[in-house]
Amino acid sequence: MENKVLETILNHRSVRNYKNKNIEKDKIERIVKAGRQAPFVSQLYSILMTKKGDIPFKAPVLFTICVDFYKMKKIMKKRGWNPVTNDLSILIFGIQDAAYAAQNMVIAAESMGLGTCFLGMVPYKASKIKKEYSLPDKVFPLVGLVMGYPDEDFPVRPRYPVNFVLFEDKYPDLSEKMIENAMKKMDEGYLQQDYYKKLDAQISLNSNKEDTYDYSNYSWTEHISRKWGQWYPCPEKILNEMKKCGFDLNFKNKDGD
Repeated sequence: MENKVLETILNHRSVRNYKNKNIEKDKIERIVKAGRQAPFVSQLYSILMTKKGDIPFKAPVLFTICVDFYKMKKIMKKRGWNPVTNDLSILIFGIQDAAYAAQNMVIAAESMGLGTCFLGMVPYKASKIKKEYSLPDKVFPLVGLVMGYPDEDFPVRPRYPVNFVLFEDKYPDLSEKMIENAMKKMDEGYLQQDYYKKLDAQISLNSNKEDTYDYSNYSWTEHISRKWGQWYPCPEKILNEMKKCGFDLNFKNKDGD
């Protein structure tokens, strides 16, 4: 039996080339309504939108989905309440709300023939975005989402095998075979598409270690290992960005300890 929703989800691709064509106003409204209809903890999110400036990949629209506790504070004040929940818990639940909404927006957009691509580095530019959009405290930019009509066509990117993500009843002892099969599926799939070569996206080594990889053998598992093996060993930068947006994770108890 044909299932258009499932087909849309399984055919997701991150698009980085867009036609010079605006998205119709009614489509944007339906996309935002789809995001709004996502499950939520407390609707701790807001969606920023711009069609101006240097939007990545020359897309016609850039959304920024934010964790937003500012609106909730206003509602609580109307009810005679002051927030006492710690900022970390608020961020965790707000991230859930924002992520659910963002993914609904992607599914809705792609169901109407649009392409999308998330921008994951937004939290590290949060204070800059706060200034650009005049955001109040307690609003934290979580993820960017560019959107438009695709000007490229390519196969779906590979994913881990199901048995590497679905664990019933307990977490398994990951065998060498399971790990190797998962790595092989990811690496061979990306190499077949010349993904990193086309993007010219090989991450440089920070150490004096000789780089033995080129685009004939550099693929996903090496790329992602270099990312998490070299980037941001200290959380100070992201903590500072959160603090500038009104979320202080340097906790002290009531006695100041």
